[in-house]
Amino acid sequence: MKNIIVPVDFSVQSEMALKAAAALAKKKDSELFVLHMLELPPSITGTVDYIPAVQMVHLMKVTEDRFAKFLSKPYLKDVKVTPIIKHFKVLSEISDVAEKHDVDLIVMGSNGTDGLEEIFIGSNTERVVRNSDVPVLVIKGVHETFKFEHFVFASDFKEESIPAAKRAVAFADMLGAELKMVYINTPADAFLSTEDTYKRISKFLNVARMGKEVDIYNDYSVEKGILNYAETNAADIIGIPTHGRRGLSHFFMGSIGEDIANHSKIPVVTFKI
Repeated sequence: MKNIIVPVDFSVQSEMALKAAAALAKKKDSELFVLHMLELPPSITGTVDYIPAVQMVHLMKVTEDRFAKFLSKPYLKDVKVTPIIKHFKVLSEISDVAEKHDVDLIVMGSNGTDGLEEIFIGSNTERVVRNSDVPVLVIKGVHETFKFEHFVFASDFKEESIPAAKRAVAFADMLGAELKMVYINTPADAFLSTEDTYKRISKFLNVARMGKEVDIYNDYSVEKGILNYAETNAADIIGIPTHGRRGLSHFFMGSIGEDIANHSKIPVVTFKI
């Protein structure tokens, strides 16, 4: 893992994302590209068609000073950090920076349990996850320390999820983390018999050419199953596949991936199918 992007807005949650990224950077000797997208106040943008140069210079100076203070954290000592300020809040900038610097991972903060209240406004973390070609690690809540030793990857083990599973295996190897793969069996419409479950998993592993074991975990819902399995196995990260532009997951059915990202206290990393 050479390069990591961390978008920040100086909030507590973006600092948690930065702290997690710093822990990863120290572990893998990575460079952090810390990205702040400048949000211009309505007083500047609402009454004129251009931004007066003197106001823009002042705003940039204030932002640069605040950015420098934000990055003067003890946990960033001995980490190579490249600060980047973009003049406007355009989410496509994240993908542009990722492509320019050959980024391996995006780390973002998220708040709340009743929806993704992202580090900017609206559904920005969800939109980045949906469109990103590189894995996105979502950090929610406040963490004193970050460990990356136990990694749970949950899947429906349909063939379309093979690319995401391979990326999850590579990600675990890169971290040096123990990987546990799990299929959640529920009593709902997606219920499979034991025989059918093993057939699906066996076919998946054969096609993917993976010599991995897969646990089968029974629960009342996929979301509860993933969270309970992760807690039982002391997971440090939960991995899930996403369908890219069709939304945050539609993993199995509905918005399970989104629910997991919302309700999990454990960091969640997404892999695009």
